[in-house]
Amino acid sequence: MTTTTTLEQELVQLEKRYWDAMKERDLRTTEQLTDFPCIVTGSEGVASIDRATFANMLRDPGNAIKDAKLSDIRVRPVTDDVAVVAYKVRVTREMRGKTQTLDAADCSTWVRRNGSWACVAHSEVEIEA
Repeated sequence: MTTTTTLEQELVQLEKRYWDAMKERDLRTTEQLTDFPCIVTGSEGVASIDRATFANMLRDPGNAIKDAKLSDIRVRPVTDDVAVVAYKVRVTREMRGKTQTLDAADCSTWVRRNGSWACVAHSEVEIEA
């Protein structure tokens, strides 16, 4: 097994761990995996999310991630300490009492500092059926 393969596996596991922490509303884990302020892009535009805003978003009772299934995962190490993870995701969430399913393409940029990886940027675009 090569170092790149091990690195790729580590980053895929971190991405999945992030989604699991979001489902569980695990603020401690999501904060450990996020480099604040984190740049986020999606259907609502572009944002720079600080720690307090992120915590409020995660705690929002009107928005809950119920499931996230990742597929077609691609990892591109840029340097030993920077990598990009892109994938398709099917997210089931409850928003304001209604269950919604979203198919999207996501991309996260991860940076390793002091031996720990954290997400510095995340983007999502809906895939139309």
